[in-house]
Amino acid sequence: MTSISSDLPRTAVRRPSQFPLGKILALVFLLALMVVMLFPFAIVIINAFKTPVEYANSGPLSLPGGLYTQGIVDFWNRVDFTNKLYNSTVIAVSVAVMGIVLSLLNAFALGVGRVRGRVAFLVFFLMANTLPQEALAYPLYYFAKYFGIYNNRISVILVMTVIQSAFGTYLLTSVLTTFPREILEAALIDGCNKVQLLFRIVAPISMPTLQVLFVFFFIWTWNEFFLPMILLVSTSNQTVPLAIAVLQGQFNMDATTSSASALLGLLPCIVFFLLFQRTLTRGVTAGSIK
Repeated sequence: MTSISSDLPRTAVRRPSQFPLGKILALVFLLALMVVMLFPFAIVIINAFKTPVEYANSGPLSLPGGLYTQGIVDFWNRVDFTNKLYNSTVIAVSVAVMGIVLSLLNAFALGVGRVRGRVAFLVFFLMANTLPQEALAYPLYYFAKYFGIYNNRISVILVMTVIQSAFGTYLLTSVLTTFPREILEAALIDGCNKVQLLFRIVAPISMPTLQVLFVFFFIWTWNEFFLPMILLVSTSNQTVPLAIAVLQGQFNMDATTSSASALLGLLPCIVFFLLFQRTLTRGVTAGSIK
């Protein structure tokens, strides 16, 4: 009697390759892209800890013989970097928090409240995102002068809050438009008013999106150069990017000190991004999970 199981090894399904060629090529491409993107950062780090003599003799691509930190110390003392770091942090955090609050209020009215003409409002906010900042320089200058907030951090905070909230309103409105109406109706039946509905129902459920906006608003505001250059003229109110540009124009800095200034300008933003990396990942992937 012939066993049926004896034929199973002959008809076994061939297992797919563990590392198919397509995945290998995609991995190689992503690794090459990562190297290209990180190469400028590596050059900045290498030259920031290199002496001017080493840079002159060996060029920018050579490794430093040791950790030369005098360039970082010189730049820190020249621009009073502690003060610039404080200014940038106050402005970036204030804009991120106020921008989220303003975006949430606008999006709640447009996405949940369904006010009349909400499409026109969304088009307005979309056009505000595409408007170049150079077109705002003249009116914003006289706006700050008229209200007596020129050369004050509050001027940059107010202007950047409005600019960032234009993008935040457009994004949050598209999210809140698809908010489950059953949850809203159940909350209203249970006695929630509009304020409780916003802060107890809508805001907690939308928290991943709000966290993503916080990260984006902070980084965008930290790297902003044009508006602080117009509205902040005294050195005591300057931000980190503005201080770096002004110092390079006032002093003949060597390449190592310039690299040190670039490193100090990028490092706080990179640290902030790494601290909130998981928050950003959860916020981006939250929309795919129900």
